[in-house]
Amino acid sequence: MAETIIRIPGDGRRADLLLSEASGLSRSRIAGLMADGACTLSGKVCLKAGTKAAPGQELLLVIPEPKPALPQEEALPLEILYQDEDLAVVIKPRGMVTHPAAGHGSGTLVNALLHHLDSLGGIGGELRPGIVHRLDKDTSGIMIVAKNDESQQALSRMLAERRIEKHYRAMVEGAMKESSGRIELPIGRSTKDRKKMAVDPEGREAVTEWQTLSEGKSCTLLDVHILTGRTHQIRVHMKAAGHPVCGDPLYGWEKGVRVPCLMLHAFSLRFAHPRTGAELFFEAPLPEDFQKGLRAGGIILPS
Repeated sequence: MAETIIRIPGDGRRADLLLSEASGLSRSRIAGLMADGACTLSGKVCLKAGTKAAPGQELLLVIPEPKPALPQEEALPLEILYQDEDLAVVIKPRGMVTHPAAGHGSGTLVNALLHHLDSLGGIGGELRPGIVHRLDKDTSGIMIVAKNDESQQALSRMLAERRIEKHYRAMVEGAMKESSGRIELPIGRSTKDRKKMAVDPEGREAVTEWQTLSEGKSCTLLDVHILTGRTHQIRVHMKAAGHPVCGDPLYGWEKGVRVPCLMLHAFSLRFAHPRTGAELFFEAPLPEDFQKGLRAGGIILPS
């Protein structure tokens, strides 16, 4: 993929705003390119994002070819439900970390995506997939991945505006008093254990809706719809409700239902395609370890 050149006339507005509208890149990305000397205003290098481009002046931006991503591709097993030139929908297996990080330089979802995805356009100047939303290492299920900057920006905006409908399957401890409910409790980092999140009045807004699907022996299978995407949101909210997710090593009961894994699975996604507007809907079947947990809890799946 060669470098891209954007030429636009000034209209009195900020250079970063004009170039963002013309290219589809975020203003922060444009500012970074300008700081690197990739922009000229009527032939002179323009380094400051806030520079006004007057009528009669011309902005020129050179967007370099995406650099190879730092993570290396790995031929890891990965189920891809859908992909086109803008995005992919995949099923992350339980136990797989999403991003390379300290202690997880390989074997991550990003490593797998670099191997499996075709026509990767690049995110933020690197030839890499854009992770729109994350799943915990021990949570399995469905995820959207952006393949270019425009798709990344659009999907992130849709997520912030609650236009991506996400449903989970969660087996929780105990019997629910109601058949459905809504939890609105802000979540922040725990002050007692930095590995945990906690309900915190000073935390970020978090909204979780749930509905009972089936009851078992001292446990309940729920359909959980999250309207926000806070770290550990379902796990924290269900603990706060007195019904922690079965098998949860951080928030669960020590003497809860004996299951082989964290009983949380990202089950379905519904959203409009960021380019075409077509409605897309996908489901990720329950993995075998989750089904074993259901059987251990005496849960019968609804037909």
